[in-house]
Amino acid sequence: MSSNKDKEIIVKEKTNQEIKSIKDKSANSMRDIYVDKVVVNMGVGEGGNELENAANILKMITKKPVVKTICKVKLPTWNIRPGLPIGVKTTLRGKDALDFIDLTLKAKQYKINKKSFGKDGNFSYGIHEYLDIPGVKYNPAWGIKGFDVCVCLRRKGYRTKLRKYKTTKVGKKHNITREEAMKFAQDKLKVVVEWVIKI
Repeated sequence: MSSNKDKEIIVKEKTNQEIKSIKDKSANSMRDIYVDKVVVNMGVGEGGNELENAANILKMITKKPVVKTICKVKLPTWNIRPGLPIGVKTTLRGKDALDFIDLTLKAKQYKINKKSFGKDGNFSYGIHEYLDIPGVKYNPAWGIKGFDVCVCLRRKGYRTKLRKYKTTKVGKKHNITREEAMKFAQDKLKVVVEWVIKI
């Protein structure tokens, strides 16, 4: 029979192995999280002048070309149908994405609701009026509109799941959890995560 002392040694060794495993996991550069892209979307629900105004606003605040978003469903109540342009969007990457996140977070005082973080690790937030962004001037011809900012987080190696040639699966442990995304936003983007319940 093994003594209590032997059992204690086994428990200590197991604990030390777990601690070492956690340290090795955190030191692995493949586990580092980064901002893959930022998608800025502005929906207007109709074409014509309103859509052109939205495109001009998005071009002004992102300094990037925009593309129209096309409706894929039929909703007679809203007078929209498949194939009808109902909004505009643009995608930012690299330094442009980080600079835009910082700029728009200033408009929100760096506060994001906890519910804005998804289970896949991405998060999004809305800007009620583009005038809330520092340094942006009001144009009466364009009106006042808001937009959504969608931030996509990734880890290195994730592209093997998205590429067309030799596609492979990404393990569940390599996916980004909601908690990891919130920690990244707090540590790297200076975000204050709030739990706000609207009544």
